[in-house]
Amino acid sequence: MFLDKEREKARRNRIKNRPIVFMTYVMVLTFLSMFGYVVYFVLTKSDSIVANSSNKRQDSFSKFVQRGDIITSDDVVIATSETDEEGNETRVYPYGGLFAHTVGYNDYGRSGIELAYNFDLMRSHVNVVEKVGNDLADKKNPGDTIVTTLNYKLQNAAAEAIGDMNGAAVVLDVDTGDILTMYSSPTYDPNEIDYVWDEIHSEEGSESTVLLNRATQGLYAPGSTFKVVTSIEFLKEHPDYENYNYECLGEATFGDVDISCSHGNVHGEVGLTESLAYSCNTSFANIGVNEIDMDKLHDTAETLLFNKELPFDACEYNQSEFVMDGSTDRNMIPQTVIGQGDTLITPLHNAMIMQAIANGGVMMRPRLVSEIDNADGVKLSSTRTRAYGTVVDPELTKILVPMLHEVCNYGTAAQNMSDKEYTVAGKTGTAEYDNNGNCNSWFVGFSNVENPDIVVSVVVEDYTTYEISGAYVASKILDAYYTNNE
Repeated sequence: MFLDKEREKARRNRIKNRPIVFMTYVMVLTFLSMFGYVVYFVLTKSDSIVANSSNKRQDSFSKFVQRGDIITSDDVVIATSETDEEGNETRVYPYGGLFAHTVGYNDYGRSGIELAYNFDLMRSHVNVVEKVGNDLADKKNPGDTIVTTLNYKLQNAAAEAIGDMNGAAVVLDVDTGDILTMYSSPTYDPNEIDYVWDEIHSEEGSESTVLLNRATQGLYAPGSTFKVVTSIEFLKEHPDYENYNYECLGEATFGDVDISCSHGNVHGEVGLTESLAYSCNTSFANIGVNEIDMDKLHDTAETLLFNKELPFDACEYNQSEFVMDGSTDRNMIPQTVIGQGDTLITPLHNAMIMQAIANGGVMMRPRLVSEIDNADGVKLSSTRTRAYGTVVDPELTKILVPMLHEVCNYGTAAQNMSDKEYTVAGKTGTAEYDNNGNCNSWFVGFSNVENPDIVVSVVVEDYTTYEISGAYVASKILDAYYTNNE
């Protein structure tokens, strides 16, 4: 009887203690989880949190570290810090506005690489002996160096060719996606950012776009460069593309829409290659209205990253836009398939599409920074090149590339591209931006057709007034590349 009573008592105690035991386990598990997260955070997340541009802790690093340099791939210093005799530190941009939109500025919230790599610029990894010596001498340690993929000579060639015009140029390495040039005009001098900031916030300068990076944020109608996308869709839907034939009379009506070829040119009987080479508006309007499916064209455009985020985070950018699909008013088709209507694209995105075509259909993620070195030039880390994925069927690129070569051989780009010592494939475009016939001028293409080297994407605003074409600017950039690489 005694043992039965003790067992019953123990059983009741166990029941009574269950909530306490449960809470004990919960508390222990919670503690272990919190401890584990702290370890995980320190090992994997702490640097990225500190590196966040919104983290004000970075500013405290300036007490101990002099902000590091930013240099080009050809070892030209494009941002550095100087200290005067009184210890006042100044951020200096030796080439003024040449790299302004890409490198950015270090005040008023920062921009460009100065913003994206602020944390790395404010860290110092010089050797221990130098650190100790600087500490004893009460000197700041030199910050790490950001090595960009930019090429000084190509950037300068783009700036000289665009001159006083508004526009932008982007140059990509076909194999890697490295950004060799990113130039936007008008530019500004980041050495005078105080003056620039006051000017754009004044009543007179309130509409200024001088801080806009047109290469990544400028949204333009693509004009006839969009015919490359239309051609891709046509090739996807028509394996018998060689049988396509159209009689161009210089103008035609599709539904309620009148379409004319540039300057009323009559191209006569054209196939797809000639349609692309001569940039025949009426032929492509016919393709859009009668030969391809608008829902499928929409899908192709989105595969090429219209309406999507780009795999790029080194600078701010705007998404390109394509709104046409099978449910849209069919009267929009003729203008849309030739790159007018509501379609918008940035020079960077246009370059990425052409890079994928030149690279057998594989789009690379654009890379702006290749590595981070310490102040002595010792590599600390590198950013590897990465593919985004296949966005065009490789077999289609084999068909499309020779067509794009003919654009530069005898077509609309021949005046600027046909007499080079190197070969070029690409597409011109003139895109109306108002109802008065005023146009921007585009060129996007790549060099060395058999084994592509670089992609050049150029837009020059107000071609109607100044007659500086995108193809002209691109040719000067390409000349500089091959002159420098002989």
